[in-house]
Amino acid sequence: MARRTLLAGGAASLLPSRLLAGPLPPGRMLPGVRLVADHSEMVPVAGGRIHARVNGALDGGRPPVLFIHGGPGSAHWGWLNATALAGDRAVILYDQLDCGRSDTPGDPVNWTVPRYLSEIEAIRSHFGIARWHVVGGSWGGTLGLEYGAQRPAALASLVLQSPLVATALWLADAARLKAAMPAAVRDLLDRCDTPGAAPDADCQAATDAFYARHVRQKQPPPAIAAYRDALPVPFAANLYNHMWGRAEFTCTGTLKDYDGRALLPRLDGARTLFVAGRDDEARPATVRGFARTAGARFQQIDDAAHSIMNDNPAAYLAMLRQWFSQTDG
Repeated sequence: MARRTLLAGGAASLLPSRLLAGPLPPGRMLPGVRLVADHSEMVPVAGGRIHARVNGALDGGRPPVLFIHGGPGSAHWGWLNATALAGDRAVILYDQLDCGRSDTPGDPVNWTVPRYLSEIEAIRSHFGIARWHVVGGSWGGTLGLEYGAQRPAALASLVLQSPLVATALWLADAARLKAAMPAAVRDLLDRCDTPGAAPDADCQAATDAFYARHVRQKQPPPAIAAYRDALPVPFAANLYNHMWGRAEFTCTGTLKDYDGRALLPRLDGARTLFVAGRDDEARPATVRGFARTAGARFQQIDDAAHSIMNDNPAAYLAMLRQWFSQTDG
């Protein structure tokens, strides 16, 4: 998932119409998706309680899978297509503190990598899970990296999709992708990201044009969009701004110096899969390099940007099904 809600085409702009993102085509909701949880619980964590929902049998014959959402500040709705796996194994989705249906203390003292990392083990312990797969996307991939580097005995496999591994590399990739945008869009993005600049409608339109190319290429399916909009906190802008900043390609928050590259060699490479979309803002070449360092496998998903579960869920789930079956043992 992206770190903020995509608003492509939503701002009035003086940019030429050919440069605007325009309305995105609708995405696909897969057969077997379960919008309603089989059961959900509020799990105690440091700072409050987090909402976790389960589809499928936790005591089934195959290890369940936990999906970690992106942001910081998004919520579990971006993984709803993954509940189509619940006929094979239990699927656990959850909201990080101050997101979705979780408690919202709104205290920045809670907005740290170690505290968000601790939520993963809290969920496993709460549900009494002996062995599971973990999938993290974007910022969720950061948490997955931190978790996998601990080599927990319960981890059957780890999937790091479009992960933020090092902010410096993320911003270098963003600069490269911005440079390939039309000149008018590129110049606007540079102006809007100047310290002290007040973003306006043109800034939003230029940002949307970048997002439509590299973040999300389709609108969420209507049923998933309605589910998202019904959440108490579908996107926590204050959290995103505190930890990251205005937009995907600039970082002014507490993650500006994050660097998890030293964790890559600590992963169990044989049981780790890195994934990126063909047009991902987490550039496939960069993510492939992370996999090489970790001794892990890399897989690119075509017809997708950063929000792979939204843009091409069928290909993503087919790949995950095969990966989980290979690493269940």
